[in-house]
Amino acid sequence: MEHIQPHHPHFPNPVPADRHLREMCGITGFINPAMIGDKQGLLTTSETMANTLNHRGPDGSGTFADAQFGVALAHRRLAIIDLTDCGAQPMRSVDGRLTITFNGEIYNFQEIRTELESAGGPFLPWRSSSDTEVMLAAIQVWGLETALSRFVGMFAFALWDQDQHVLHLARDRMGEKPLYYGRAGNSLVFGSELKALRAYPGFSPELDMEALSLYLRFQYVPEPRSIYTGVAKLSPGHLLTVHADALHDLTPVPYWTLSETVINAQAAPFSGTETEAADQLEGLLRSSVRNQMLADVPLGALLSGGIDSSLITALMQQESCRPIRSFTIGFDDAAYDESASARQIAAHIGTDHTELFVTPDHVLDLIETLPDLYDEPFSDASQLPTHLVAQITRNHVTVCLTGDGGDEAFAGYNRHFWAPAIWNKISRFPTGLRSLTARALQQISPGSYETLFSALGHLLPKASRVSTPGHKLHKLADILSMESREALYKQLCSTWSDPAKLLGVPEPSTDIDLPDSWPPFADYTRQMQYLDTITYLTGDILHKVDRATMGVSLESRAPYLDHRVLEFAWRLPVSMLIRKKQGKHILRTILDRSVPKELMDRPKMGFGIPIDKWLRGPLKEWAYSLLDPTRLRRQGMLDVALITRQLNEHMSGQRDNQYRLWNILMLQSWLDRWMH
Repeated sequence: MEHIQPHHPHFPNPVPADRHLREMCGITGFINPAMIGDKQGLLTTSETMANTLNHRGPDGSGTFADAQFGVALAHRRLAIIDLTDCGAQPMRSVDGRLTITFNGEIYNFQEIRTELESAGGPFLPWRSSSDTEVMLAAIQVWGLETALSRFVGMFAFALWDQDQHVLHLARDRMGEKPLYYGRAGNSLVFGSELKALRAYPGFSPELDMEALSLYLRFQYVPEPRSIYTGVAKLSPGHLLTVHADALHDLTPVPYWTLSETVINAQAAPFSGTETEAADQLEGLLRSSVRNQMLADVPLGALLSGGIDSSLITALMQQESCRPIRSFTIGFDDAAYDESASARQIAAHIGTDHTELFVTPDHVLDLIETLPDLYDEPFSDASQLPTHLVAQITRNHVTVCLTGDGGDEAFAGYNRHFWAPAIWNKISRFPTGLRSLTARALQQISPGSYETLFSALGHLLPKASRVSTPGHKLHKLADILSMESREALYKQLCSTWSDPAKLLGVPEPSTDIDLPDSWPPFADYTRQMQYLDTITYLTGDILHKVDRATMGVSLESRAPYLDHRVLEFAWRLPVSMLIRKKQGKHILRTILDRSVPKELMDRPKMGFGIPIDKWLRGPLKEWAYSLLDPTRLRRQGMLDVALITRQLNEHMSGQRDNQYRLWNILMLQSWLDRWMH
């Protein structure tokens, strides 16, 4: 049953007199030397590719072709600020040299605009009030790499330089906006999503089995790989320059790296008091929130009830003269439900709050659409509640702010404080003894642990009252035999610990396997934060949020991902992040200024969904159908006996295999949609 709070009149934030055009969208395009001279063909093909991205930009479209070089750019627009056609894309510079198709927001474009005006230049007078035109002018005046270093925001863009005969592809520092590129025959193709590349004539999707093995381990395909052979994701903070006569040379280069940020922070650690640190961080966050609240359309916040989203929501309300809209979802299962806490926090802050209670019926309706939303395999089960909260949010607003990035920057995941403690303890004992203990823990089913903790939970200290204790104890068993803290971290991030056994394909290395490429870390928590940011945040969290929100034409913005906030966070000592077995201490300190501690004093809950129980109930028939042994044998890719055993163990309650099963179920759904 859907529980929606009574609607109240929405009062959008006052619109500045100087209205500016900014927009989220989808971009795509290609270079095909065989189409030189065929302007109409270039325009028609690029328009076809762009039409696959209508959900990212339902408010308009545009195309550009340079027939002299066989270049085409296309754009789909979701208008956010200045709802006129002013500043349409693709946009050309005044002199006609540069043409850009751009997805994202440059939050400091007004500052850049003022600076450029004071210096003067051929781009004056301005033809529009868009951040896109300011980007073009900045690139003209400063050069591309300097301009990239000055942009504050989230973006992915393609820039064609007619004089140099080169195409530049660029992606923001944290990877908030997606960008794929690759070869299709003798052509270079690119786009915000893989479906745009698939629409290119001659594109032949071939499954990358090594990428599939990484998906089985991590539940997403890590950067820079994609699920298709010959197609890559442009890594965050990278720039790819392609010459029209050398399409074989595809070598991205970084213009910003987290590694350099960490090294610089280690060289200049914060030396002030904790109060001074909290004051400075609050100022940075408040500035980030203020910049990201500019919109000519209704705006709201995704409020889970946790530290990250509660602080962002509180800062938003303090910056607004009207009640902002806030949105959350809940579950009947108390182990996953934070709606009551979110409701109390919203009432205290003073937002206009809306909530939806999710049922299996919601999930059944949504499951069939997931392969279209995530057009490569993706199995973080929180994709379901994320999309559902995006749907109810889009019914009321067009832009939402989120708390994404807070856990990575400020040590918010449980593993950030208990993994170092566990490793310090277990590393003292022989590996053989730890393996024996692990097998003993696994003899008791997760359900039995749940029953035991339910009966005795009131006797335990608050810090020991965790949600889904059975699953966590089984995960503890999995890590007891680890030989190093690096191996422990990888195990904590793994869905399938041995994908090669399941798939029969050697697993390639990723950033997690390359410690020589990391900054030096004396502290295990900091090492995990770094790896979380360059892998899980980009590959899982931001990928999930982008697809869930843009799938319903909703723009999401993440104030914690302002690189200036991140650079400050890395200067802080771990003692300001973790205190009394709790992460995000400094964020709690700031939030205490706006929200009473008693509203926040509870164990951390992930943004999950009771898939374990639903697979044994309303999703059971669907799961058995997709994991039918005959079907799996016909595919000939996976170890059928292993999957069948995992399924039977889960359905009987002997084991909690929900994440592994969901991983295979999402793969099967994706294969049905895109490869059959």
